[in-house]
Amino acid sequence: MAHLPELDRLDTALLHSLQQDGRLTCDALGQQVGLSPSAVLRRVKRLETAGVIERYVALVRPESVGLGLTAYVNVRLEKHAGGAKRNPMDLFRASVLAWPEVGECVALTGEMDFLLRLLVADMAAYSRFMMDTLLQHPSVQDCKTSFVMDRVKSTTAIPLS
Repeated sequence: MAHLPELDRLDTALLHSLQQDGRLTCDALGQQVGLSPSAVLRRVKRLETAGVIERYVALVRPESVGLGLTAYVNVRLEKHAGGAKRNPMDLFRASVLAWPEVGECVALTGEMDFLLRLLVADMAAYSRFMMDTLLQHPSVQDCKTSFVMDRVKSTTAIPLS
């Protein structure tokens, strides 16, 4: 990744617009921020090259594709590697990457080591994942789950100054 550029008012305005609609054309972006399409293109390309804009995606509502249950699972790992060559954290991280049910995994400070956001069809799918996959992992010591009852706020937008 290149050196992160200083963001001016126009860069921030472009990022704000793109976070609302990543499919906006350079013409539409230019109208919103007061730049020519070619100037917009140059700025957006610079932000992409610098890694400020990581990627463009389509956001899919989980319920619309049969994933009606979201669960947050706190995971505590064993602290000993035993006879393994890799430590429990490395083993767990590598495994999580292959689990399609995990929409997000973050390492935490505090009592638990990781927080997983699971997207599954229903309670039966959750139970199968927990019993057959997560709790069978040799690094996992303990798990605590909370289920999402209602999404009060859900955004992918980063707060910009």
